[in-house]
Amino acid sequence: MAIQVDVAVLGGGPGGYTAAIRAAQLGKSVAIIEMDKLGGTCLHKGCIPSKSLLRSAEVYSTLLEASAYGIQVADGAVSLAFDQVQSRKTQTVDQLYRGVQSLMKKNGIQIIQGKGRVIGPSIFSPRSGSLAVELPDGEMESVVSTNLIIATGSRPRVLPGLVPDGKYIMSSDEALLMDKLPGSIIIVGGGVIGVEWASMLQDFGVQVTLVEAGSRLLPGEDTEVSAELTKLLGKRGVRILTGVQIQTEQFKADNDEVSIVAATPDGDVLLTAEKLLVSVGRQANIEGIGLENTDIRTVNGVIEVNSYGQTSEPHIYAIGDVIGGVQLAHAAAHEGIAAAEHIGGMKPDAAEAYLIPRCIYSRPEIASYGLTEDGARSKGHDIQTGKIPFQAIAKALVLGEKDGFVKVIADRKTNDILGVHMIGAHATELISEAALASVLNATPWEVGQMIHPHPTLAEALGEAMLAVDGKAISF
Repeated sequence: MAIQVDVAVLGGGPGGYTAAIRAAQLGKSVAIIEMDKLGGTCLHKGCIPSKSLLRSAEVYSTLLEASAYGIQVADGAVSLAFDQVQSRKTQTVDQLYRGVQSLMKKNGIQIIQGKGRVIGPSIFSPRSGSLAVELPDGEMESVVSTNLIIATGSRPRVLPGLVPDGKYIMSSDEALLMDKLPGSIIIVGGGVIGVEWASMLQDFGVQVTLVEAGSRLLPGEDTEVSAELTKLLGKRGVRILTGVQIQTEQFKADNDEVSIVAATPDGDVLLTAEKLLVSVGRQANIEGIGLENTDIRTVNGVIEVNSYGQTSEPHIYAIGDVIGGVQLAHAAAHEGIAAAEHIGGMKPDAAEAYLIPRCIYSRPEIASYGLTEDGARSKGHDIQTGKIPFQAIAKALVLGEKDGFVKVIADRKTNDILGVHMIGAHATELISEAALASVLNATPWEVGQMIHPHPTLAEALGEAMLAVDGKAISF
């Protein structure tokens, strides 16, 4: 007998389980089909474990610099127990995993562990979906739902010739499982994942070479932020090569060493290290889920949807990494809520991709919202900017973390906030105020008039807002 529900969710990551919770809140019967563990990539192979490692790296780096704070470490000895770093990561993940399971129980959501695929319309109604689920024991289960939400996520993109083997070549998936740190590493890809791993591993004492095919690191971020990060990582000892084409056919691995040739503007360079990490983006998981049994359209390897997440089959929705766009957990969760509410007969507001806050957990952190300066100009805006360095902010000096700045971009004619970009201590915790200001259609002057407590890092945002009109006090 088939399991019948109002809403079936294929994939239990942040997008999937958030959509399931919202649908249940709206009175729908819900089932999640998940082939691995609830929480998806974010909880088990991405956001949470990597940020746990980054936190350990930050603490280790701080201890190495403890004397600058008047703290003398006994005999000057600070050691790193990487097995305990990994253990702490696992404990954090496990605790959050139990929390997600509890949320499913609280909201009456049925969990079906297995690999699901769409097999077409149900015999009960051509507007309902039918899924075949292969259970762990090999048995098959059928799930019939009025609406289906596909939330199958993504996986690390692989470069031909540099397929992860877990020994010499890694993606972020394999890197998270390392039982010991390499002495040196080549990281291919200077996007968000590559930059975070470069920062983390350098803090752990690994010699890092970061290679990017584009002209600069973090090509999606503001050029000034990119330049600042490049300067700061270089100052810490990370070797950075941009405008480089990796010659994958010349990759070699033997005797616990890898080597590869990089074609640079100044000629070929031979790079060697103990390990190589490939971080060149992520690929949507659209294979093996039965899309061929539907009329769902895919474009450039992702599922095509409207602003509510509907596919070309109106009763089937898709959210998260599988639809491309902003591949972030909080974006997927927002899309999941929108899909569930649309199924429930509501008309939720769809968020423009550029209005989703973006966070990078390197040292220093980076956070942004809205348009970059180049992006604003390309859209025809006559812009004015305000920029405040953290070195002008008392709390940053107290923390001993004065690198970076806050930059505000506004439209000169309308005074609308177009974008906010931060690089500095705890930037990821500061960006939400900027996002809220934009949602509320506040002007830079209005945000600047809010009394920011002193001493706090948040003062940097208030001062940058005032700086748009040349009214900053501290700089």
